[in-house]
Amino acid sequence: MTTHQLDAVRWHRPLLALGVAMALLALFCIGGLIFDSRQVLGVNVWEKPLKFAISTVIYAVTWSWLLAQLRRFRRLGWWAGTISATLLAIELIIIVGAAAAGVTSHFNVSTPLATTLWAIMAFSISALWIATFVVSILLFRNPLGDRARAIAIRSGAILALVGMGLAFLMTGPQGDQISDYRGVMGAHSVGVDDGGPGLPLLGWSTIGGDLRIPHFVGMHALQVIPLVIIVIELLSSRIAALRDLTARFRIMVIVVVSYASVLALLTWQALRGQSIVQPDAATLAVAASIAVASIAAVLVVGRQRSGTGAPA
Repeated sequence: MTTHQLDAVRWHRPLLALGVAMALLALFCIGGLIFDSRQVLGVNVWEKPLKFAISTVIYAVTWSWLLAQLRRFRRLGWWAGTISATLLAIELIIIVGAAAAGVTSHFNVSTPLATTLWAIMAFSISALWIATFVVSILLFRNPLGDRARAIAIRSGAILALVGMGLAFLMTGPQGDQISDYRGVMGAHSVGVDDGGPGLPLLGWSTIGGDLRIPHFVGMHALQVIPLVIIVIELLSSRIAALRDLTARFRIMVIVVVSYASVLALLTWQALRGQSIVQPDAATLAVAASIAVASIAAVLVVGRQRSGTGAPA
């Protein structure tokens, strides 16, 4: 890579620095998993910091690159990104501190200190959503390439906002937390207590609903959906129909609608207290409908392009 090419790659430096720091934190947490056997709610104390560190790396690097590409409102974007980096750093400091102390960080109001830390985290999460909303709006005010690329990035940002917003469903009292107060207010799981059987590493409940699933899927729409357009562009050298910009745009519309539908389905499933690994007939029927409709729509687009003699 030439010096000119290196200079052409621009990054939002505070977010990039956060991404590097979180990568190092992830390595530290892996060491904790190996050498520290303490547990909180049935899982190793370093599992939660590890998951948050990895997720933050993905978030920080993605937004670091996107913000650096802005042509308009760059200063506003820089400040929004810097605020986001600061808020995420604060949240991770508290999560790591709680892990080191061997206590839970989220929903913990068992002591004045724990309540204060949870309040700081709640404020940070809310402010982070607002900052992310601001930078998402900026994506609509800046050129992002052709229509297919633009809808991939912009819709990914909007669905990521929705996914982040789903976290607020976890903060209210769950089950009998009011009548049987035990120092915890809020939960990831629905219909069961947090800390029960879960998927390896992810920890998602295998016996009840889990709001972390739609939260995770929504948050990372900003990575998944743009990756789809990258794959489509790479395949266009071999598949003639994909060289047509209109066809690529229509396929991306289908991808966005399908992704949003899956996110809605996962949220509905979690709120009904249903485990991701134990879907009922209604969930399976909706999932099948989404899959069939998506495949049929893509086939229709492909048939339209071949029928109009798309350039090879």
